[in-house]
Amino acid sequence: MSAGTILLWRHGQTDYNATGRLQGQVDIALNERGQAQAAAAAPVLAQLRPARIVASDLVRAFETARALADIDGADVTTDVRLRERSFGDWEGLTHPEIEAGWPDAFAAWNAGDHPAGINAETRREVGHRFAEAVLAAAEPLGEHEILVIVSHGAAISAGITALIGQDPEVWRGITGIGNCHWSVLRTNDGQRPSWRLSAHNVGVREADFAVAARIV
Repeated sequence: MSAGTILLWRHGQTDYNATGRLQGQVDIALNERGQAQAAAAAPVLAQLRPARIVASDLVRAFETARALADIDGADVTTDVRLRERSFGDWEGLTHPEIEAGWPDAFAAWNAGDHPAGINAETRREVGHRFAEAVLAAAEPLGEHEILVIVSHGAAISAGITALIGQDPEVWRGITGIGNCHWSVLRTNDGQRPSWRLSAHNVGVREADFAVAARIV
């Protein structure tokens, strides 16, 4: 058995997002805008009546998941495998700071290659651990049930790539995903790969954030 639908939801904005700092696995909370984003998106996702909500154990993802769980009534469980990609020595730095300190690795990263020598995870490592966590969470559910996964931008992109049968290290067919936006995978009717991407980088209107900000 497996859930028939998996919704992958990125956390709301943090101060690092707002100031262009590379977060990786730094455990930073949502800022006020991120809280408003989660409050605006949660009622939309609650209408889907998810059967299960599983989040990264990093606080920004857990806080986002709680906004949905408070409406849906479901518990939030966490899985460390859903954490953001580790960027090693670059975490907490801006792109200009990274370029100044590691010009060759930064150039390689911008070109789509792995930035060697900074203790970062590869996209393949991230995609595979993420996919393992998603499939484990989906396995007990039925084909008409929806699993919500709350995670991070780079992890979601690499995870989708792995789940649709591509190698995250070499295939770059999935774009990034905005704060508090989501993507949807559905089972592929017994065909290969087992999952197909049916929606990507979907979110609520910007105006809804302002409304939510007045009530959180």
